[in-house]
Amino acid sequence: MPKTVMSDPERATPDAGAGAGAGRTRVGARAADGRRPRAAWLLGPALVAGVAYLDPGNVASNMTAGARFGYLLVWVVVLGNVMAWLIQYLSAKLGVVTGRSLAETLGARFRTTTGRRAYWLQAELVAMATDIAEVIGGAVALWLLFGIPLPLGGLLTGAVSIALLLVQQRRGARAFEFVVIALLAIIALGFLAGVFIAPPDAGAIAGGLLPRFEGADSVLLAASILGATIMPHAIYAHSALARDRFASDAAHLSARPAERAAGIHRLLRATRWDVSIALIIAGTVNLAILLLAAANLDQVAGTDTLEGAYAALRDGLGATVATLFAVGLLASGLASTAVGAYAGAEIMHGLLRVRVPLLARRLVTLVPAIALLAVGVDPTAALVLSQVVLSFGIPFALIPLVWLTARTDVLGAHRNRWWTTAAGVLAAVFLVALNGLLLWLVLSGG
Repeated sequence: MPKTVMSDPERATPDAGAGAGAGRTRVGARAADGRRPRAAWLLGPALVAGVAYLDPGNVASNMTAGARFGYLLVWVVVLGNVMAWLIQYLSAKLGVVTGRSLAETLGARFRTTTGRRAYWLQAELVAMATDIAEVIGGAVALWLLFGIPLPLGGLLTGAVSIALLLVQQRRGARAFEFVVIALLAIIALGFLAGVFIAPPDAGAIAGGLLPRFEGADSVLLAASILGATIMPHAIYAHSALARDRFASDAAHLSARPAERAAGIHRLLRATRWDVSIALIIAGTVNLAILLLAAANLDQVAGTDTLEGAYAALRDGLGATVATLFAVGLLASGLASTAVGAYAGAEIMHGLLRVRVPLLARRLVTLVPAIALLAVGVDPTAALVLSQVVLSFGIPFALIPLVWLTARTDVLGAHRNRWWTTAAGVLAAVFLVALNGLLLWLVLSGG
């Protein structure tokens, strides 16, 4: 890891131009009117970042896993959600305590421009893979619901994401959170309805908690599920969302250290609740998608695609469940593509220290997804493979995150406890090992 070029990151104030400055909330021990803000008002950033855990890539991966392997990979969804809690909390903590995003912190610590650009390139490729999944998912949902051609549906999905980003820029972080949380509620309703109508087998669910694989395809899907669950762009985005909402300069520059420490401690406590609520929602919905497919689509022909799953749900459980599924998929694509674009812009700003106009950047990142839709690539296959690409980007975000949050010169008294760092290291080792096994299976033809 490159050596630091900042002697004391905690003394640095956030870049005034970074993120949605207009939407930031001062986080000292008191609000502007002299009163402490209610804890509930501090919730939100994790719910926005949590949308990344419910994007169309998750839907495709979990639906395919349930349809092809039944309850076999339930343990992967559960394990991924547990690891995600730790990772997202560490990301948010970095943003709250330092007032900088992960990308900004890394960008400041690279000594060479070449190293910083190389690191940005892999992060940018991951962001583009994310965009492919989200735009394709939105396009498929529009086609299922309204018969809109896939390329046009992709363009419409991209246009809505631009509108959501404009809300974030012009109305601030809180307004952006309200819109995304509303979409999150629609996502949950759309994907949970089928499970209540056709409940899965409890004994089979318990059996699925035993870690195991059945061939190379199950490893591929496990890596895809983890890539869709623990998404690199969500790690980058959460630190920036926490920074944008909680302008840590108010706490850092306080003349009273005790008040500053109390303010940060309160924020971190609220952040733990925020992450817990977000990941409970995301984990429940992800598990419900897999269970819905395992209970109703297991070995049904054609159900390893979103279109086939929609048709099977319509034929087996009725038009209402199928329509709710498609509506959930659409809300998933619209919300997650906005969060993905936000993360991509933050990655570019933090690592390259440049800003590209929102419209120009959004149009460029839309090109790969629209091109895939235009040439007729199978949407579900593209979604699943995009999640595998994301899984290979996880170590580049996760390892630096664990390393930075364990350092006293970065987080001071709020650095990780030794067991937190150990858990982060174990998560990183597991993910890297799974990706290595996947690569070996692919290259060996296994």
